Amino acid sequence: MRLLVSGLVLTLLAPALPAAAQPYPPPVSGPAIVADPAAYVDPLIGSARDGNTWPGAVRPFGMISWSPTSTRGDQTSTGAANGYQYDVTRTRGFSLTHVNGAGCNPGAAGDVPILPYAGEVDSSPTADTTDAKYASNFSHADEIAKPGRYTVTLDSGVKTDLAVTTRAGVGEFTFPAGKPANLLFRTSNSLNGSQDAEITIDAGHRKVTGSVLTGAFCGRRANGGINNRKSYYRLYFTASFDQPIVANGTWKDSLLSPGSTTTTGGEGYATGADRAGRGSGGYVGFAPGAKVRMRLGISYVSLAGAELNTAVELRPGATVDRIAADGYRDWKNELQNVRIGGGSEAQRTTFYTALYHAMLQPNVFNDVDGRYLGSDQAIHRLARGQRAQYGTFSGWDQYRAHIQLLALLKPEIAGDFAQSMYQFAQQNNGIWDRWLHNNGATHVMTGDPAAPTLATFAAMGVRNFDAKGAYESLLKQATVQNPQAENDSGCPGQCTGQRPALNTYLAKHYAPQDACHCWGGAAETLENSLADFSLGQWATRLGRPEAAALADRGTWWKNTFNPAVGYQQARKANGTWQPGFTPSTDVGFAQGSSATYTWMVPQDVSGLATTMGPDVVQRLDGFFHDAAGNWAVKGGSALRYDPTNEPGLHTPWLYNGLGVAWKTQATTREIVDTVYGTGPSGLPGNDDLGTLSAWYVFAAIGLFPQTPGRAELLVGSPLFPKVELRRSNGVRLTVEAPATSDADQYVQSLTLNGKTRAESWLPESFVLKGGRISVGLGATPTNWGTPPTDH
Repeated sequence: MRLLVSGLVLTLLAPALPAAAQPYPPPVSGPAIVADPAAYVDPLIGSARDGNTWPGAVRPFGMISWSPTSTRGDQTSTGAANGYQYDVTRTRGFSLTHVNGAGCNPGAAGDVPILPYAGEVDSSPTADTTDAKYASNFSHADEIAKPGRYTVTLDSGVKTDLAVTTRAGVGEFTFPAGKPANLLFRTSNSLNGSQDAEITIDAGHRKVTGSVLTGAFCGRRANGGINNRKSYYRLYFTASFDQPIVANGTWKDSLLSPGSTTTTGGEGYATGADRAGRGSGGYVGFAPGAKVRMRLGISYVSLAGAELNTAVELRPGATVDRIAADGYRDWKNELQNVRIGGGSEAQRTTFYTALYHAMLQPNVFNDVDGRYLGSDQAIHRLARGQRAQYGTFSGWDQYRAHIQLLALLKPEIAGDFAQSMYQFAQQNNGIWDRWLHNNGATHVMTGDPAAPTLATFAAMGVRNFDAKGAYESLLKQATVQNPQAENDSGCPGQCTGQRPALNTYLAKHYAPQDACHCWGGAAETLENSLADFSLGQWATRLGRPEAAALADRGTWWKNTFNPAVGYQQARKANGTWQPGFTPSTDVGFAQGSSATYTWMVPQDVSGLATTMGPDVVQRLDGFFHDAAGNWAVKGGSALRYDPTNEPGLHTPWLYNGLGVAWKTQATTREIVDTVYGTGPSGLPGNDDLGTLSAWYVFAAIGLFPQTPGRAELLVGSPLFPKVELRRSNGVRLTVEAPATSDADQYVQSLTLNGKTRAESWLPESFVLKGGRISVGLGATPTNWGTPPTDH
């Protein structure tokens, strides 16, 4: 039924059996399982350098994320792509939405910053272009970030305490005695700018409502300018207070209007001078020294939706303490899906914070009544049986590690996410975009990541989505040219639609550098090859006749491998190679070099080995070591492994398929021990919606997804003596490695459900039906895990 070559499953597995109990020996005794994983979460990990995480209050997969927006000293510079940077200790407000770890500045979201201001509002905040007045410094000594809660006392003396539900939150602002107490609603100041904003103040009912029209990503350069309205969303908010409003006003551009109760106006989308002095907002004042409790809710549907979300999720009398305690329990329950035993304090902190960051997305996008904003800008309702509509998909990043962790732990959320993506595609003329921000297509990056994402979901037992309809739609995208994409030009990596110049690709079996309308021809070829392989695996499961053709397309990566240089290389439409090649070149590639992308063939490791020749293992060694033989896994060289970005994340695991699994064990341990860690600099690069964090979770467990579109897991070097994974569908997985230590990191033996296993990978049945592996570790490498023979 199956053929195994170099650890790669190449043909059809038998149909998956229903989950059933597996008889195997009792577990090995070991260290106590962590009782409260939420206690080990540090939301500040990754908030320095380029991690682009943020520390604010949020629930798992939550819509609202209430977190500070930093400023370097002018209102257009936030200090980081997602609004917060650890070394920028000055804030201009606390924004209601965020995207975790995205790497573009300006990034996205950061909607409606709300600033508690202990001073007189006597000029327009938009005129204060240096934020000299309408901002406040703070010290990290006065800052506390915990799962579900964020607290900071600003240098102005105002204490801000925030806690949230999924779509709403409570903020308590304690102003210093004898000073004015104001809250500034900077409605137009989303990170990416705004086209329009509005605010209404009802002092008699102690209420502020409003909205902002914004959207997209990367300064909107990915969306053909501000006229592409399909990339927009309007965020509505409603806020009410337990204290009487004694003063109020609004501003528009540089004009302050004390006493005014309503205004509108946007600030534009660029990051330069055209935003200075522009925009709109409003303020409400309270008695000097007041302690103000604010109830707040948001919606992407309507103001009525925001009101309903607030009423349903915040009971009367809700306080920060109560909401925060409930949020902490929510996080504790979610994080207990992966229970670890042993490890150091630092390792447990790094692990559970990574898992926390991986569970920030996708984001709930529908209101409590089931309505949501579609990619066609119309209001829709959840499909029958769908529990939530999820938004935001950083596809090029997430399909390499994050979506596998989501499917493994939360298959029901993965299914709703798959259905959500399918519905957004249906509403967008059948186009599955590479990078969705909320509901909106941004067209960022390259390839067709939705295909491996949903194919992987199907392989890993995710069932609660319209698999037939989604497959048909993705197959059409892979086989029928989108005219809009074909005609798009001059778009380095950010073309309209998907599969640009598909007809050219199908005719030549590669993406020409000079005719692909893509970021880089070689990268596009590699991405499409992997996407087609994944679709082929899904087609096989569905019994579709095109499975063989898609499998063949999964080998087209060979058409941009230049045997004369031994690397992937961009190729022109006339068949010639792009001149000026060196292994460090990024011409033809997207956020990476040829040296990195040459290894991006996880679907055909044996074919890659044959193509590269007998020194393939030595070449891979050179990818992780410098010329002197020292480890080079921290990045910084275009010729070697880059842990800060996604194209090479799978590369340390390739040794399994090459018959030297002990080198995977050594390499992943080196990365886990030296590249990741605690503290604000604990992530090597942009977390990219939890992708780098998901990689760490897998590596620390000692397992990694073998190939997109399949469910097998590669075995590495477990960091913890015991890990118990509880899938939300009832399946249980256990990894035991009682001898693990810094010295004992090499696999000596492996048993699966009590039976000895020589292969360095685990079968699909382990994921679908559950089981227990016991890994014997020692201080010296062994030949365990050599490639299995054909059978």
